Amino acid sequence: MSDTDQPTALDLPMVDPLPDATQKYFDVCQDKLGMVPNVLRAYAFDIDKLNAFTAMYNDLMLADSGLSKLEREMIAVVVSSINRCWYCQVAHGAAVRQLSGRPELGEAMVMNWRVAPLDARQTAMLAFAEKITKASAEITEADRKGLRDAGFSDRDIWDIANVAGFFNMTNRVASATGMRPNADYHGQAR
Repeated sequence: MSDTDQPTALDLPMVDPLPDATQKYFDVCQDKLGMVPNVLRAYAFDIDKLNAFTAMYNDLMLADSGLSKLEREMIAVVVSSINRCWYCQVAHGAAVRQLSGRPELGEAMVMNWRVAPLDARQTAMLAFAEKITKASAEITEADRKGLRDAGFSDRDIWDIANVAGFFNMTNRVASATGMRPNADYHGQAR
């Protein structure tokens, strides 16, 4: 395996053979996405860690929420852009392009979300995610009130905080391990 085939800069090969359930999950990814995301391949050296990661990701990003899938991806991109996480900027920028049908939105979100054409609700949500990323201890009731005034429920605020928190954690892991985005992400939804 060449260095470019490894999902990270670490020598942590995937379990071989993968357990049946994991292989089935990877097959679904391949069928739906045309690839197995490198983040999954990176975690596959330890199936318990992979399962914990995917359970949290799937709950935060795919489960029922007052936040749309696009809004959750926008949070992922804003947090990842602030943290300069190459993997997540590329992967989640592609998701914003695809979900919005607007390639320029995905690009703006990665480069500077404040120049993106956003409504007041999205702006409030992303400003909150930015503050969580830069200065979470400075969040006050006024910040939560601003979200409520923009139409978010307390459950939505919980979801915004958890998505932002998750990506702050995963950005640090991805950056620290030299996680490489799948090449396919670069050309998606353009």
